[in-house]
Amino acid sequence: MDKKSISIVIPNYNGRQLLAEYLPYTFAAIENAGVAYEVIVVDDASADTSVEYIKQAYPQVKLLVNAQNSGFSYSCNKGIAAAQYELILLLNSDVKLAPDYFEQQFKYFEADDTFGVMGRIIDMEGDNIQDAARSPKFNGLKLKTEYFYYTNDENDRLYTFYLSGANALIDAAKLKEIGGFYELFSPFYCEDMELSIRAWKLGWKCYYEHQSVCRHQISASTKNYQKPKWIKSTYYRNRFYLHVLHLNGLALFGWYVQITLIDLLPKLLMGQTWIWKSYKELFKNSDLIDQYKERLNILLTQHSSKRSIFNVVDTIRLSVKNKKIIKVKLS
Repeated sequence: MDKKSISIVIPNYNGRQLLAEYLPYTFAAIENAGVAYEVIVVDDASADTSVEYIKQAYPQVKLLVNAQNSGFSYSCNKGIAAAQYELILLLNSDVKLAPDYFEQQFKYFEADDTFGVMGRIIDMEGDNIQDAARSPKFNGLKLKTEYFYYTNDENDRLYTFYLSGANALIDAAKLKEIGGFYELFSPFYCEDMELSIRAWKLGWKCYYEHQSVCRHQISASTKNYQKPKWIKSTYYRNRFYLHVLHLNGLALFGWYVQITLIDLLPKLLMGQTWIWKSYKELFKNSDLIDQYKERLNILLTQHSSKRSIFNVVDTIRLSVKNKKIIKVKLS
């Protein structure tokens, strides 16, 4: 099996304690993999001592520092641009890799159409699954993740609707060609789903490997944001962006009608006025969304692909039709 070199990109914001706790496991896993590697930490204008800590404790790390806080997508893209190796692992600072994390992942990149692979995410203590392969569905014209799933058959290969930004190992050339994350989604939420949808549309595949295990400290990387209404508004705004980016024509019109009647008006009537900001941001950024859509259309033409989001959803749902999978309810 051909093992490829890896650039590990870790975005960080006020995560000095997380870096101290989990970086040793990252180095242990990548050294066990026996490949050429580099570790890139992109600090998003942290107010703690993250930068000083990395400089002192890990001088071998390539440290990039944002001049101002710019969010997950921007930080990841900065690391992606600096990455020199064949594969890029996008890794959250609050993730603890198992010593053999990479062992079962290289095989996926023997296929030319692999975009990336993610591993199983479990609790920091115990084996409760936080994240596995994801099955998509439409509720009307609203796109959702229906359930997580996995298989105990080590020889089977499972598609996943999208790769978690917390532990996605991705073909570097494809990731750079596709343009990385859309910074429209900053500071966080939905950017990893949207990236994977673009990859699927181009005919590239996203996989889930159950034998690659990492542990995750729930909410550790977002606990610095203490405004629940702002977080909700950001989440809904980014869900809106996702749909407008990947729906067209009558489907897009129908989606606007659906979210106005089901999301916007009911929440406003219940006094949840934070959603109005989400809605306004959608129209405020319509020109930028159009630019992103045109950029993708150019790539689709170059790759002779006419896949739509509906084709993508059908492909993933049909792929497990005759497989022995174990479903996990979303938490």
